[in-house]
Amino acid sequence: MAQTTPNHTQNVSGWAAHDPSGKVTPYTFKRRENGVNDVTIEILYCGICHTDLHHVKNDWGKTMYPVVPGHEITGIITKVGDNVSNFKVGDRAGVGGLAASCLNCEYCKDGQENCCDQLQFTCNGIFWDGSITYGGYSKLLVADHRYVVRIPESLPMDAAAPLLCAGIGAFSPLKDNNLLEEPGKRIAIVGLGGVGHVAVKFAKAFGHHVTVISTSPSKEKEAKERLGADDFIISTNSEQMQSKRRTLDFILVTVPAQHSLGPTLELLKVNGTLVIVGAPNKPIDLPSFPLIFGKRVVKGSLIGGIKELQEMMDMCGKHNITCEIELVTTNKINEALGRLEKNDVRYRFVIDIADRSSNP
Repeated sequence: MAQTTPNHTQNVSGWAAHDPSGKVTPYTFKRRENGVNDVTIEILYCGICHTDLHHVKNDWGKTMYPVVPGHEITGIITKVGDNVSNFKVGDRAGVGGLAASCLNCEYCKDGQENCCDQLQFTCNGIFWDGSITYGGYSKLLVADHRYVVRIPESLPMDAAAPLLCAGIGAFSPLKDNNLLEEPGKRIAIVGLGGVGHVAVKFAKAFGHHVTVISTSPSKEKEAKERLGADDFIISTNSEQMQSKRRTLDFILVTVPAQHSLGPTLELLKVNGTLVIVGAPNKPIDLPSFPLIFGKRVVKGSLIGGIKELQEMMDMCGKHNITCEIELVTTNKINEALGRLEKNDVRYRFVIDIADRSSNP
């Protein structure tokens, strides 16, 4: 399963939070040397995910400080190990949330490393050699090549970065529920943020009627005119919600905040499916009656495995699907995190890691 224990001798400049205040500051740490199964990536861009906020503030009670966030990483390969044949120096590479898994269980063998019991993440995980994983808020990453994907030449590296988490977070549940092969369904996306706006793009590309459900009336024009949504519902408007009762085949909930699923479930047809990808730090209210009387299904979804991640990337390259981003320099990371906490971004912040004018 594991490669020979490497030496952690490379000094790498990055940005880390050191306590639950969540403030990110320059931080120099050590990474392992490039091993036989590794590639070394010069990081160009890293997306800022809502999970980064949870990590830096220890919202889930699992943060190992100091924490270097970031799992939406794009860059250029500068070294390859002796056992690596699928990448070469100069390749455009991407790394998402997965850093390691057992490689031997039924899920790993089936390309579902994301379901492995021994899954470890790119940030705030424990790698095979026992070291804590540091993420993409840094200049350089050493990654096992089995958890790296190729970025299509047609995609800009900055706008492609959030696809590695937000993108696969939207793509995987659509694929799992046969929505890539069966067009013409009535789909709703709850929340028009980092994951939600990509989900709208995917669902339209796959030929579905798409409704956006949001608490923000101001997002209706952009949802329809810029992203191509067919309909828009204000979730706090009971008349609008009631008028759409039992009209939807599938709902994807991307909101990472505590809320009740009851009113949203009522929008599903009988035997409809609701999938949760937003991860609030408090339990979601799930009334039983909308489930029982509608024979509805509620399920969760995580990021996909590496094979699926590459499939999504290739599909995005073919259809020219990217994320809507706001690029920030490294000295603006804390400002961006603060704005993200207030949902003040359209629709994903991406850090320009390679900006040589910033410190460190």
